Amino acid sequence: MEKNEEDNQTSPMKFLLLGMGNMPTLQVPFFLLSLIIYLVTVIGNTLIVVLVVLEQHLHTPMYTFLGTLSSLETWYSSTILPRLLASFLTGDRTISAHGCMAQFYFFSSFAATECYLLGAMSYDRYLAICQPLLYPSLMTWKVCLQLVAASWLVGILVSATVTAFLSQINFCGPKTVDHFFCDFTPLLELSCSDTSVVTVISFIVSLLSIIFPFLFTLVSYVCIIAAILRIPSGMRRQKAFSTCSSHLIVVTIFYVTLLIVYLLPRTAPLRQLNKVFSFFYTVLTPLVNPLVYSLRNREVREALRK
Repeated sequence: MEKNEEDNQTSPMKFLLLGMGNMPTLQVPFFLLSLIIYLVTVIGNTLIVVLVVLEQHLHTPMYTFLGTLSSLETWYSSTILPRLLASFLTGDRTISAHGCMAQFYFFSSFAATECYLLGAMSYDRYLAICQPLLYPSLMTWKVCLQLVAASWLVGILVSATVTAFLSQINFCGPKTVDHFFCDFTPLLELSCSDTSVVTVISFIVSLLSIIFPFLFTLVSYVCIIAAILRIPSGMRRQKAFSTCSSHLIVVTIFYVTLLIVYLLPRTAPLRQLNKVFSFFYTVLTPLVNPLVYSLRNREVREALRK
């Protein structure tokens, strides 16, 4: 018995990602759809980064945040889609334990960074609309870069903390992950050791990296909308709303699907629905981001035409 346990711990461990289910007839359509989404996501977000870097009139804090968000979205989708595309092509849905932990680490760090970055962007829009006279002195380049750096740093640290604790638990039984990528809850379901510590740590981290930025963003937009509604001129009101509507759309899509995924009970009938909403915030949000900002933002459209 001891010999078997020792062999189990020293032998290379792999997980099987079930993906969207065993549907051989849909492998080719899923592959083509995922490939198109990934190419459009990478090209669209990279184009926005290039525009922000090259166009002089886009060298403002607002577009610095946008360029950072677009680069983040590119890395964010790249943690999931290339591995998913490879599994569609080869039929091999296994992933090593180290590969699984690495995927979880990068995915969770990018997700946490995006939460804080969206909060920083909402603070930028709050200052621009609610404190327009003080905006140049409050949102300086130094403050902008500090907010961007802090978003990345906190995202990396909170993800490293959860990943470190998650990698210490023992996995036993059929190592089958009922998801299309290595996420926290599906991995925790495979544990045969005490998970109370890692559960508490993940709860604290979720409060700090999801709930707190969400509430901050929500309060910012309540103040923004209240300030816009007080503007007497209809034309000025429309112009003020247009400066934050694109960001509001991205925030709404991201947080609504994210909160549904992590608040929805993982019962057997709801697991497929959970995967669908996970697909929305991990794959479709990075795709929607460049489309929303390029279609609804006049300055971005002008830079694209040039």
